[in-house]
Amino acid sequence: SFRTWAARLHAEARTRTDELSLWTRILEGNAQGPDSGGSGSGVRLDPAVDTFGTQGHLTLDLPPEVTEPLLTGVPAAFHGRVNDVLLAGLALAVTRCTGRESVLIDLEGHGREEVFPGVDLSRTVGWFTTMYPVRLDAGPADWSDLSGPTAGRAIKRVKEQLRAIPDNGIGYGLLRHLDPDASARLGAYPVPELAFNYLGRVDAATGTDWSPAAEADAAGGGHAPGLALPHALEVNALTRDTPEGPRLRATWSWAGRLYTEEQVRALAEAWFTALTGLSSHTGGGLTPSDLLVPISQEEIDAFAAELDAEWSAR
Repeated sequence: SFRTWAARLHAEARTRTDELSLWTRILEGNAQGPDSGGSGSGVRLDPAVDTFGTQGHLTLDLPPEVTEPLLTGVPAAFHGRVNDVLLAGLALAVTRCTGRESVLIDLEGHGREEVFPGVDLSRTVGWFTTMYPVRLDAGPADWSDLSGPTAGRAIKRVKEQLRAIPDNGIGYGLLRHLDPDASARLGAYPVPELAFNYLGRVDAATGTDWSPAAEADAAGGGHAPGLALPHALEVNALTRDTPEGPRLRATWSWAGRLYTEEQVRALAEAWFTALTGLSSHTGGGLTPSDLLVPISQEEIDAFAAELDAEWSAR
């Protein structure tokens, strides 16, 4: 039951105190987000002013020929997940637009993590969302050739940065909300300006099992206009299977006081430009989290290069 799950989470929070140093390291330097001026001005949300009633929205779609490899071939080539590729592109875009080396993002997850032996949530009704901060550094980028070495380097780096987060980030919420001492420390940090959520893949046709209702787009999120915004900028992405093929649809929402539509559109288009480059990357490879022995990415790449050279010589 949801009640049993909640009780187990309270007990689990007391066992997660060793993660506190990880979360504080991630949160330090919060000014490195995509602030409204792109200059680290530190402008923050005002809950009395920045409400859902002042929020702007922009929705863009990626065509099927770009979306399909982003969901299938590219993640598989890197032994990764769709989020590894999408977030690598987002980190590249924020770096491009702000000039910073890293970006701090609040990442939303499904929350149904397998952290308790013998616990099965497959028949439990409830909203199990987790929200946790990640700091991503995609490395240097050549924007004239995003499908080349830039793509491989960015995806590998971001993949490893995400894998360094234990249990898909569920520990952050446990410490932030259920442990008094940790809550005081983590609560002292400002909320990351940018939030990202990939909602998965659905059939765009109506009338099929588990397809969105016809009125889903019109219904929106159902937020009261006076409710305070949780983030200055949010990206909610969803893949819709259409007769022409899968299309990635991204909706950007922002605090009207802190951003203009032109600023958000520039960042959104930079993200799609980065994803288009990543989608045509023909490489791949292993990263340290794929292996059972301690080894660096440089050692993995060097070993792969030796194997390629030996194979080519035959």
